[in-house]
Formats: sequence, C-alpha cells, structure tokens
Amino acid sequence: MSDNAPVTEPGESAAENLLGPAEIRDLAARLGIRPTKAWGQNFVIDKGTVRRIVRAAGLGADDVVLEVGPGLGSLTLAMLPHVRHVTALEIDPVLAEQLPRTVTDLAPGLADRLAVLHTDALRVTGLPDPQPTALVANLPYNVAVPVVLHLLATVPTIEKVLVMVQLEVAERLAATPGSKVYGVPSVKAAWYAHVTSAGRIGRTVFWPAPNVDSGLVRMVRRDPPATRATREEVFAVVDAAFAQRRKTLRAALSGWAGSGAAAEEALRAAGVDPRARGEVLTVEDFARIAEHRPGTDRVVR
Repeated sequence: MSDNAPVTEPGESAAENLLGPAEIRDLAARLGIRPTKAWGQNFVIDKGTVRRIVRAAGLGADDVVLEVGPGLGSLTLAMLPHVRHVTALEIDPVLAEQLPRTVTDLAPGLADRLAVLHTDALRVTGLPDPQPTALVANLPYNVAVPVVLHLLATVPTIEKVLVMVQLEVAERLAATPGSKVYGVPSVKAAWYAHVTSAGRIGRTVFWPAPNVDSGLVRMVRRDPPATRATREEVFAVVDAAFAQRRKTLRAALSGWAGSGAAAEEALRAAGVDPRARGEVLTVEDFARIAEHRPGTDRVVR
C-alpha cells in the first residue's frame, strides 16, 4: 500500500476524487466512447450511489476486491481508499487501458492498489495475487448471473459479494423457495452463498439510463450442501426441474431419470413428493435427488 494513502473505513471522511455526470461524459468524449448494449455498458454517474455500494459491500482494510466491468472507474475510485487492492476485469480494450490513467490522475496515492486485466470475466480460470476476498461490481445486465456463478465457482477465495444488477435479476437471485420468481439462478446461487437483497437503485443514476431499475444483491459464501453428488449433477437436476416449471417433478425429471416411474422412485427415495414442483425445493432437496439418480452407484436401496 502507498504510505501516503491510508485505508479508510467506508463512511469515513476521505479525500475522494469521484466521477460525476460531467466528468463521466467528458472522459467518454475524449476517449471516443459511446456506451454499447453488446457489452451492457451503463456507467454510474451518481457519487452517492457508488458510496452506497461500498458501504453495502461491508469492505474492510484487508479486503482484495474483484471488480467486473469497471467502465470509466466510478466504483473503482470509490472503493480504492477503503481496501487493500482492487483487481478489475474489463472487456473493452479502450476502457482497460484508460482506467489506470484515470486513477493515477485523480487518486495518485492509490494507483498502486489497482490492477486492470483486459479480459472477459466469463473466461477467467485464475487470477494473479493477491487473491480476491470480495466481488463488488455493477454488472452488465445480459451476463450478470453467468458471471456471478462462474466467479464463485472459479475463485474460491471470494467470501462476500455485492453486485448491482437488473432489478428482476436481483429478485430472482435473492428469491426463496415458494416465491413466484424462485428458479435456476436462486438455487444455483444458494449452492455457494447465503443470498439477500440489499436495496433498489433507480435508473437515473446511470448514463445512458436503462429502461429498468436495478437492485443490489448481497452474498456471503457458505459451504455447499453436504452431498455425495457433484455440483454438476445437482445443477443438472435443477435445470431439468425448471425447464418445465409448471409440471410436477415426476414429469419434469422424467427425461433426467429415464422415465416418469424412475423419476418418482428417485424422488421418493430422496424424501420429496413427486407431485411437488421445483419452485418449492431447497438446494439441499435438489442435492438429495441427485444422489438417487437411477443408474448411479450411490443409490441406496
């Protein structure tokens, strides 16, 4: 860490040089940047919002943050005074090259805490040290769920997550069994973490403004369910159960099990009502079903 830039706690008075609407637009104009839908670029232009994200993330002086899609650096600049290090993954080559310069210009005492990798987060298989303890990001709407699940699976040192995503996606990730929006993202996220909603964000804090509101989602890493089945096997049951979510599990899992009768046998062995639907099951329930797939040597008769 830089000696002349002590770590501060979120909410403390710190010498912040954050990007506002005018700075964001001026910087974009100088770079010839026009936000693209293909990369889900909606830049945060409200200083209060990035401060709120930092507070909600519960970041501390020892945290190493992984940020996906830092864009022009609004959130990056807000986090750097409060953490040990930020590793930012940026798919846009122009933005990846510019971000270190922006930090050097606006917060030179913090520049050594930042590393920027020009890469697609979905292709990450490992990260340079220091290994991240937190994932904090304003995620592109079109890849939010795959990115979160991929990074939780790939980077086991991530202990906590605070992401801003489309409100509908936030509600699905944080949904609990029995909810109308409970589904594949809810169950798969629950495999890795305790997931809760952390608030709603209006569309006017972005440039360009999206057509929908956003939501904050908080995740705290937990041990996966104790099961003899692999994660891939459990997720295969989840995918099958929700592919036809209005059907009973006996019908929805018939292809997975080989027949409706085999599905019913597996469900009863797992202690699950074959007439139930996937939307009422916990991730632990799905894990038990995966253990009883016909043809596996784990099946206990």
